[in-house]
Amino acid sequence: MNLVDWDFAVTVGSRIAGPGPEVLADEAVAAVVELREGADRSTPLVQEFTGLHAAPGTAPVLVVDRGGWVQANADGFAKILAPIVDKLTEKKGAPSAFAEAVGSRVTGAEVGLMLGFLGTKVLGQFDPFFAPHGRLLLVAPNIVHVEREIGADPHDFRLWVCLHEETHRVQFTANPWLGEHLMTQMNAVADTIEPTAILEGVRRGAAAIRGGDGSILDLVSSPEQKEILDRVTGVMSLLEGHADVVMDDVGPSVIPSVGQIRKKFNQRRQGVGTLDRLLRRLLGLDAKMAQYRDGAVFVRHVVDKVGMEEFNAVWSGPDTLPSKAEITDPDAWVARVL
Repeated sequence: MNLVDWDFAVTVGSRIAGPGPEVLADEAVAAVVELREGADRSTPLVQEFTGLHAAPGTAPVLVVDRGGWVQANADGFAKILAPIVDKLTEKKGAPSAFAEAVGSRVTGAEVGLMLGFLGTKVLGQFDPFFAPHGRLLLVAPNIVHVEREIGADPHDFRLWVCLHEETHRVQFTANPWLGEHLMTQMNAVADTIEPTAILEGVRRGAAAIRGGDGSILDLVSSPEQKEILDRVTGVMSLLEGHADVVMDDVGPSVIPSVGQIRKKFNQRRQGVGTLDRLLRRLLGLDAKMAQYRDGAVFVRHVVDKVGMEEFNAVWSGPDTLPSKAEITDPDAWVARVL
């Protein structure tokens, strides 16, 4: 059974995302080379600062265009949604070929609409669900677009982005259990959500784009679902905050204009325009911004109090990860774990 026509979603998403800024051929080649080199250069910097180490070459680094990012995320969503599709088929039986084709194409268009919007925003992403050890995606057109928009030095900005994204790659490759834990949480959410709610979520997304309101996160409403979501929020806040701390603390030693970049980038994170703000709220991006902020405060507080080596107990396993509540009360985490 096909809940979503993923090929159509990719077609729609790629069309909406567009190619990005105009770049001369030699400039595009140079940007790709520099991003790859920036990721390689970032690895020892991240490992030395964090004390986390992974075997070299554990997860590939891919420099992609917007269409490549859309395709990669469609593949990831298809994997995450597979248990829901199985559940729906088991509960309701397979639909007719016609109903399946029409329904999956409509849903594919709506998923594509959201992927297309996100495909213009994301600078980089570590995909922990790509077998066997994940992969790091750097979205070259978006990086070039933002560095131009904020007037950043291209060389400095590209390395700054690489430091953040490479930190995610090190987090997951140095701790292989982490990706498995997140997948377990995603499957747990799938087990508690009615399959029809997923369709309602993407349709709500399309309605909001046409002028409505609401968030896909509103679908997670039961106590069991909220408990799972709180665990995931705690983990994501840790990961994003940890990466922000690394990029800002390592940055000054290798990126001369890091202070100016951070100031301008924080202003940009607020989003501009009614549609942009609406979509950020709908897709939970406002919550993601809070993850960066709260997670960084948590990491800095604990490291200042006990040092990086003791802080790294956070990576011991699922039981030592901070809860959502502990992210805003780091002393409670220290008391529980250390």
